[in-house]
Amino acid sequence: MADKFMSMRNLKFTLFSRKGKYPSDNPDYLKDHTPKTIDMVFKAAAELARKAMHPMFEEMDRYSPTLENGHVHVHEGVRPMLETLGQDGWIAAGFPEKWEGENMPSSLLLCINFIFATANYSASVYAGLTMGAAKLILNFGSTQLQDTCIPPMLSGKWQGTMALTEPEAGTSLGDLCTEAIPMEDEKYKINGEKIFISTGDHDAVDNVVHLMLARIKGAPAGAKGISLFVVPKLRFDDNGDLIGNDVIVTQLFHKLGYRGAPITGLRMGENNNCIGWLVGKKHKGLSYMFQMMNNARLEVGMGAAAIATAAYHAALDYCRSRHQGRKVTAAKDSKPIPIIQHPDVKRMLLFQRAVVEGSLSLILQCGMYEDILGSNPANKDCHLLLEILTPIAKTYPSEMGILSTSAAIQCFGGYGYCDDFPVEQHFRDMRIHTIHEGTTGIQGLDLLGRKIVMENGRALILLKQEMEESIQAAKLHKNLDAMTQDLTQAMAILEKTTKDLGALAMEKGPEAYLADASLYLEMFGILVIAWQWLTMADAASYAIKTKSQGQTKPNKKEILFYEGKLHVAQYFFSHELPKIKGLSKTLADKTQVTLTMPDACFTD
Repeated sequence: MADKFMSMRNLKFTLFSRKGKYPSDNPDYLKDHTPKTIDMVFKAAAELARKAMHPMFEEMDRYSPTLENGHVHVHEGVRPMLETLGQDGWIAAGFPEKWEGENMPSSLLLCINFIFATANYSASVYAGLTMGAAKLILNFGSTQLQDTCIPPMLSGKWQGTMALTEPEAGTSLGDLCTEAIPMEDEKYKINGEKIFISTGDHDAVDNVVHLMLARIKGAPAGAKGISLFVVPKLRFDDNGDLIGNDVIVTQLFHKLGYRGAPITGLRMGENNNCIGWLVGKKHKGLSYMFQMMNNARLEVGMGAAAIATAAYHAALDYCRSRHQGRKVTAAKDSKPIPIIQHPDVKRMLLFQRAVVEGSLSLILQCGMYEDILGSNPANKDCHLLLEILTPIAKTYPSEMGILSTSAAIQCFGGYGYCDDFPVEQHFRDMRIHTIHEGTTGIQGLDLLGRKIVMENGRALILLKQEMEESIQAAKLHKNLDAMTQDLTQAMAILEKTTKDLGALAMEKGPEAYLADASLYLEMFGILVIAWQWLTMADAASYAIKTKSQGQTKPNKKEILFYEGKLHVAQYFFSHELPKIKGLSKTLADKTQVTLTMPDACFTD
């Protein structure tokens, strides 16, 4: 059943097809994990996803959380799921042995979360948010906070959240108003309001721990004055009993999709009795939170790729089984054929596969950089590569995942628009990802305004070197000559566009430079995914060659899988990569209507 929402073969192929200057046959960044142990872990994750998550996929959507008398009620299957995830060590997997973890590499954690999210995205976020919050407490919290919060969080008994957004501030975190008034022993009284808090309250756990941004009274204005606090729903009194902490759920947001996990509004300190504990140093909260946010951006991209993957596999299964129409050259009285044989249906399936598998590959590339940094934090090159690729890894799967799940609906025809099949839910679940953890516009500003110019453009130089190494490796296969040439030309187009935008900044200033940052992000994303497809085509070509030479009777299904990779790579290079030419032309247009059109012209 797991194969109906993902391909385990593809996941393992993608994990082991990393190219460049890092090992690929036996990747050292995966530490002591071998293909055999990884296979065991993935099978166990898929079994859990099949038994505990996928069965409630539709029910969590159709019977979404409710708010009654200030308490949020979620699907009855969430509590036993979290208990299992805690007892079996899934939540603690990435933590040190001291916390009963395994120090599992980021690459494998991303794969596991991918498996869970393909089965049921809403169900997967509960544990994911807790892992991120617990890791933040581990890295920056006091020993007391660690000992108090981490064990119940990793056991699945306490929920963790990120509490950033406020009604008026929104993405502009420097304008937040939640206030922290000093008490004693790093305790503060918290007063304020937060909105859009994922899993901000629910009855599947015994407590909720909010990692909350607030401004200490008298702190500097703007982002420099923000501090980070642990603000639990329940806190311990002097007798060691859990009591209320004056955190009130003000509303439950009713959403387009992603309905299985509650999104709440919170008010702290209505009775002047909400207490929070400072995490780390004063006024460093935003820098601490960015650790969780950067990882969360990869998780958002992975979640988007997972949803689109599940939609693709549903569409693929339907296109194989649905008989309708005939080939244009067939006799009128011939039998209807499976719709997968129609070229336009193949186009839609190719597009979906190009998006979802390219996205997965990029996110695992970022996971590799994370793992190398985990072993050697001083590796500045890996840090810069991760920095420049994170906006792409978050945005490309999110934006293109909307189009991919839409194509899945199209494959089903009228049925796709109805809830008889899962793709309409996948389409709704997908939409939030372009908003979560920084909108597409914010990611564009981050890429062009910060990542491209950091250290005099070194991150872009390093990325170009990575791509060039992949091109050189791919040149060993004659069938990839056209792709290597196309990618080289595309790199030159991006490089010229970047230089032209730099000249525009010198001429007209930063507003003109950043006016169409989202389009630059889109262009950059297409190029990066083309690079990923070249690495996969290289790995597939190598596999076909070695397996054909080393076996008298090669496994036909295995060869078809690799040949399929080559066909999808060809599709991406012929149908998607050329789009950067149009984007480069738009970015070179100095009329910049998005900047120059007066607000008053938006009139009825």
